[in-house]
Amino acid sequence: MDFFTRLSPWVATAVAALVAVTAAAIVHRIAALLALRATRGLPVLHTVVRACVPVVRVLLPLVALQVVWVAASNDQAHIGTVRHVGGLALIAAAAWLLIAAIGGLADGVIARHPADVEDNLMARRIATQARVLSRTAMTGVLMAALSLMLMTFPGARQVGASLLASAGVVGIVAGIAARPVFSNIIAGLQIALAQPIRIDDVLIVEGEWGRVEEITGTYVVLRIWDERRLIIPLQWFIENPFQNWTRTSSAILGTVFLYTDYRMPLEPLRAELDRVLATAPEWDQRVKVLQLTDVTERTIQIRVLVSARSSGLAFDLRCRVREALVSFIQREYPECLPQTRAQFSGGETPEATSRPGAPPPGAPG
Repeated sequence: MDFFTRLSPWVATAVAALVAVTAAAIVHRIAALLALRATRGLPVLHTVVRACVPVVRVLLPLVALQVVWVAASNDQAHIGTVRHVGGLALIAAAAWLLIAAIGGLADGVIARHPADVEDNLMARRIATQARVLSRTAMTGVLMAALSLMLMTFPGARQVGASLLASAGVVGIVAGIAARPVFSNIIAGLQIALAQPIRIDDVLIVEGEWGRVEEITGTYVVLRIWDERRLIIPLQWFIENPFQNWTRTSSAILGTVFLYTDYRMPLEPLRAELDRVLATAPEWDQRVKVLQLTDVTERTIQIRVLVSARSSGLAFDLRCRVREALVSFIQREYPECLPQTRAQFSGGETPEATSRPGAPPPGAPG
């Protein structure tokens, strides 16, 4: 004991800090094993614990060090600065822990409802709410931590007091500058609660077909069918109309239009449609309709209506039906393909008018 009293105060504090960090590491190791084993039967809580374990590995030594710095003598050189830095690190680690816990909770909830099933409407709804609400909470924690860290600086408090007199002007300027941020945060909460869109929804936005790949705190990533990505601010979905093909169900109807001559019989075409759909894995056996929907001066319009379990399958089914019916018409009724007719008057015939060197109609022979 006399040996340590003869040493510099900082040497004794350093030895105490080393012991505290070692003890914190041992406590973390034991506590992590116990917590992971105790929550093994609780999937959501187990996911939260797993997300927090790496953060606690940093947080516990910081807590132990801060205890050592606070217990150290005030006469030690630079002890105030060390305590301040340790406090800032402790606030940052605590915010990190909260963010990790929120993220782990969201991941655990999403894992309980997998979206790799055919009817994944409920899973996508839960995933959207979990992602958007968790990111909003993370943003709040981060802003609160930054505010607490700034409040530890005396200068920051003095600046805040000096700006209090002009708080009205500053508030207006800050409100105008932060309007896009807050509007997107509010829009994110609206999307999470009302859910006009969800993760993996099929949308038509600005004429583009794609699936919702990600919903962040400020924008939505739409994965276009050709692997492009369309980035859309959250506020856009609150202020503009768009198409959602999977709002209540992923099942959808697909249409195929054919244009043929007036002589085309419809019953053989319906029989061919039945034959094609009987072997089509994309068809869900809900809707199968072939109708003559319009006529023009040259052709008739035939509409085929079929159903599928999803928009992707509906596109493939439309292509299958279109190819099969066009091939059937070409093979069995080639004369019923769209044609252009012309009627000649005055005894004119197409052969006479088209034969090279033929005299014009009515010329003396």
